[in-house]
Amino acid sequence: MKAKYIMMAALATIVLTQTSCEKVSPAGVLMAGTAVEDRVEMSYKFFVQNNLEQKLDYDLMYTEDGYSFLVGADSHITTDPGRILEMFKIGMENDDMLFCHLGDIADTKAEYYITLDNALRSAHYDYVNKYYEYDEDEKLFYRKGQEHIFGKHYEDILLPFFPVVGNHDLTHNGWALWSNLFGSSFYEFDIAVGFDSDGEVIYDHFIFLDTASGTLGKLQTELIEQGILDGEHSYRHTFIFGHTNIFRPQFMEFASTFPREETYYLLKQFDEWNASIVFCGHVHKWDERFYNGVYFLTLDSMSERNSPEPGDYLVRVIVGQDGAIELEKVRMNYVATKK
Repeated sequence: MKAKYIMMAALATIVLTQTSCEKVSPAGVLMAGTAVEDRVEMSYKFFVQNNLEQKLDYDLMYTEDGYSFLVGADSHITTDPGRILEMFKIGMENDDMLFCHLGDIADTKAEYYITLDNALRSAHYDYVNKYYEYDEDEKLFYRKGQEHIFGKHYEDILLPFFPVVGNHDLTHNGWALWSNLFGSSFYEFDIAVGFDSDGEVIYDHFIFLDTASGTLGKLQTELIEQGILDGEHSYRHTFIFGHTNIFRPQFMEFASTFPREETYYLLKQFDEWNASIVFCGHVHKWDERFYNGVYFLTLDSMSERNSPEPGDYLVRVIVGQDGAIELEKVRMNYVATKK
């Protein structure tokens, strides 16, 4: 079942040049430092060897009451993690189930990834503190409000933060830094959301693609053709996340998309996946359109450097108990202290 929206959409003309995000280091405009084939080969091995669903908390895998998740893009962290920390704070205050990020999480210098790592550790601490309680006798953490069945050690509790890789994550050998934190550049998982009239479990599906190089590449396409990201069920909704935008916000926009043939392939694949929403970043501008039964949403940059004033830089997706989808833009207020 596709999400229903009242929208007008037109297929934009696709440019073939490989350009990139604005107001960032020149190297990222011209290249992504690690080839997509190498990233996908490494990611596939990681994806197969590390079953993500075994790491997710039980309550993240099942809910009958509806849920929400928060999406941000292009945070371009350097030495100030204020906006990414604000994203986590906003999500936890609203009890959003997941945090999703659409690439270009940090400009790739080692010190910037130290900043990012510290921010993730801080968010993880806040997440555990809010949603878990510690059993002194068993030396384990248990989810608050649930029967004490699934005890975990602190380091085994997963912060539900799901990023895709962006082109600026890859410059200056950044793939080594990004993959060390996040493992795989493409992956998928399911959330069980209730039962149908026949007693069968209903699922929603989340797919994360490596589009940082402006192409899926040969291996990722082959894996998609083999059904690696198809999941194991029939799905009520499928949400897809990638970095490179499918459409340009304006006809003459200076921003790369995919080669034309690959765009057609992706549009066909989204239809086969019965996608409800495809989320993109990269271009640092809002764009929304409805095409072939799929809603495409491109987000503005949440980076404090690119978007220095407070504003609506996040999107909250609210999935109701009945499967109805609502979208709302979410305001960010963090402004760095001027030195």
